[in-house]
Amino acid sequence: ETFLSLQTDPNTWKDKANGTSVKEFILLGFPGTWQFRVSFVVVFALMYTLTVIGNASIIALVWRSSNLHTPMYFFLCNLSFLEIWYTTGVVPKAIGVMLGTSQTISFSVCIFQLFFLLSLGSTECFLLSVMAYDRYLAICYPLRYSSLMNSVLSVRLALSSWLGGFLAISLLAFLTSRLTFCGPDVINHFLCDIDSCLALSCTDTWPVELATFLVSIIVVVASCVVTLVSYMYIISSILRIQSAHGRKKAFSTCSAHLSVVTIWYGSTIFLYVKPSAQNSLDLNKIVNTFNTVVTPLLNPFIYTLRNQEVKLALGRAFHNK
Repeated sequence: ETFLSLQTDPNTWKDKANGTSVKEFILLGFPGTWQFRVSFVVVFALMYTLTVIGNASIIALVWRSSNLHTPMYFFLCNLSFLEIWYTTGVVPKAIGVMLGTSQTISFSVCIFQLFFLLSLGSTECFLLSVMAYDRYLAICYPLRYSSLMNSVLSVRLALSSWLGGFLAISLLAFLTSRLTFCGPDVINHFLCDIDSCLALSCTDTWPVELATFLVSIIVVVASCVVTLVSYMYIISSILRIQSAHGRKKAFSTCSAHLSVVTIWYGSTIFLYVKPSAQNSLDLNKIVNTFNTVVTPLLNPFIYTLRNQEVKLALGRAFHNK
């Protein structure tokens, strides 16, 4: 009953702090009846389970199959590992919020979740652009690919993606941690995101909004440009292939990655690449659900269903077993 009253009347918290600093927030999740929220819990739990199993299976398959020990699948393993942690940083807490057993979150944990999720999101942007560059080398320079994209370079690119993703968000997380919250302390979301923090802060949020916009431009737009330029060269090279079979084979090597890129960048640009973050919180919640719960589930299925090498490796693995 208390949880329902918080959902239906968040204004009751507006004057709670009375000028004092808020030390914890209340996450609303998805307001509605108990049955409605339980249905969301079941869906979230099922999708989380499938996401972990699917991405872990890709890592295990690449590890076991010697023919998949190539830079492309090394980057795919990094992406699958990232997706497991990305959805783990959201779903368990979201389930507790929707069940009403864990709807509060301390300010420090809120900032940590924000930093963790944004860092992983930034790392995914960099990884996807690295994977696009890898496909560019494989299709545009097939004879020199093994020398251009060797194991040392692939490890360096993956490591740079991880380090760049976490370093890019460090300043933004620090500035957000310096904000003051005087009330209300109700976040209309199932996680701590930058938009909600800016909407609740009682101090000047302009530095954080500017930092958010600049980081978005550097991380999202820059990596998206690298990806687009890589695919412009890829498509140009594919169109110059004489045989239809050759064109189909070349396109099949990057079609799965192109699908993932389209889904990821579409939702990410909507969420973060905008001058002001304090708008459309309800819509942001829906898009965040897609970004943090649905997309990590789709990735393993996209790569297995649209990649002949992975399907053959799966067949061999089941046959051997």
